[in-house]
Amino acid sequence: VIDATSLSWGTRVKGFIACFAIGCLCSILGSCLLWIPRKGLILFAVFYTLGNISSIGSTAFLMGPMRQLKKMFEPTRLIATVVMLLCLILTLCSAFWWHNAGLALLFCILQFFALAWYSISFIPFARDAVKKCLSVCLT
Repeated sequence: VIDATSLSWGTRVKGFIACFAIGCLCSILGSCLLWIPRKGLILFAVFYTLGNISSIGSTAFLMGPMRQLKKMFEPTRLIATVVMLLCLILTLCSAFWWHNAGLALLFCILQFFALAWYSISFIPFARDAVKKCLSVCLT
C-alpha cells in the first residue's frame, strides 16, 4: 500500500513548486484586489490567507502531510505555528464579521512575519542570525 500511494521525488518537487506558485499568485492577487471598492477587503483577506495556506501546504509535498504536522507543532516552531494559524483565522474574521480594514491588514502583516519565522526555523542557525542582526540594528 505504501509503494502504491507514495509519490516519486520528481512528482513531489513539481507538487511543491505548483502549490508554492499558486500561493504566491493568490497573495499577489489578494494585494491587488485590496483596492477594489466595497468588496476589496474581503477579497484581499481571502486570497492572501489562501495564498499562505497554499504556501504552507506546499511543503507537505516534500516531507509528507503527517511529518509536516508533527514538525509544525514541535516546541521550536509551536509559537510561530500558533500565531500564524491564529492570524489566518483573525484575518478572515476581521474581514467577514468585523469589517475592520485596519485589523485585517495588521493580521496579514502578522501572518507574514509568523510564516517567515516559521520558515526560517528549517534553516540551521537562521533564527539566531536574524536575532543577532536585529539586536545589532536596534542598538
